Amino acid sequence: MKRLTLLLLGLALGVSATANAQGLTMQMSNGWTFTFAGNVNVFWVFSKENTTAGDATNSSIRTGLLPAFATFEAKGKEAGLNLGIHIGFAPQIQNSGQAHDIFVGGIVAGAQIDMRQVYLTVGFKDGSQILAGRELSLFGRQAILNDMTLFGVGAVGIGGGQGGGTTLGRIGYGYLYPNFNAQVTYSTKPGEAQVSVGIFQPSILGGIFAASPYTFTKVPRLEAEFTYKGKSGKNNYMFWVDGLWQTTSTAPPASTSISSFGAAAGVKGDLSDLSVVVTGYIGKALGTTFIFSGDEIGTLDPTKGHKSDGGYVQLTYKIGPKTTVGGSWGFSRLKHSTDADGDENVTSNLYSYTVGIYHQWTRSLKFVLEGTQEGTTGESEGIFAGTPSGAKQTDVSAGFMLFF
Repeated sequence: MKRLTLLLLGLALGVSATANAQGLTMQMSNGWTFTFAGNVNVFWVFSKENTTAGDATNSSIRTGLLPAFATFEAKGKEAGLNLGIHIGFAPQIQNSGQAHDIFVGGIVAGAQIDMRQVYLTVGFKDGSQILAGRELSLFGRQAILNDMTLFGVGAVGIGGGQGGGTTLGRIGYGYLYPNFNAQVTYSTKPGEAQVSVGIFQPSILGGIFAASPYTFTKVPRLEAEFTYKGKSGKNNYMFWVDGLWQTTSTAPPASTSISSFGAAAGVKGDLSDLSVVVTGYIGKALGTTFIFSGDEIGTLDPTKGHKSDGGYVQLTYKIGPKTTVGGSWGFSRLKHSTDADGDENVTSNLYSYTVGIYHQWTRSLKFVLEGTQEGTTGESEGIFAGTPSGAKQTDVSAGFMLFF
């Protein structure tokens, strides 16, 4: 596994990346190896919001879509099993427009140390593996792994010029964020074809701040992913399919339940110096932007889940041994059933266009320059509830990413 993949998300079993970081690996006396790797990234982001109320501009010095990372990993072999543990801290640098980190409603509204990864792995002789702990979920992970803005900023959210946390990239503008969740996942041996299936910590509907009646989770959430990688001459291609299902119930004794599901698919083709990615998703009772963060069910009829869909198209071209240029467009929609006939109305449609230059300055240092136009048709829901229809925002960013 390439070092950058381990660093970025430690994420996907068998996922490769295009650049290596150095890292630090030590051989222990007990036969185990210990590795420390990570990245620090810093971006200047300028945002200009255009609404009917007028224009508003913000500048911020912050982390991008990928937070900084400090990952610790230990691997060893016992009784024919390949054992490992992985711990990943993901801090950010900005203070959300304040001189110091502040607390709002008990939540840190500035720089955060996000404990994204805490998991163990058990590898078998046939190359298959069990991963148990906190790691990126299966549903939607390929969409974010193949998003060029993973190495940049992308969208920051309309009105979010001084926001805390990471930027959005294409989260809510082409795919739903899979999040890092407690899980037990089995994956077959990496190769041309790989299957991953797991049980996950289920989520209540509406998020922890909403007064949703669906707060009982009787069974784990199920997620699965299938990937296939092939080669034709000098050209490489990959396609994937992934899905999610969970059920959530109201309180007994008159308990009712609602099922959430999602399905996604995509394809990536590397044709000499040109790379093309096309991916999309559909869902029901998932919400939008950050999955299970709100607006999964109707207010007039809470027994029905809101439907959602979206996707993105991306083209990148390598113009030299160290420089890649790219462009992408994507959208995410949320539909409500609001009338007696059950007609579906698109109430939220976030979209964005992004262009970027990604220059590998040295083996470990990357320079990134991006521009994004983001907008909405229909009043936004979820974390951007209240954003007026027709609002637009231009984001320009430049910064560095140093991998070690």
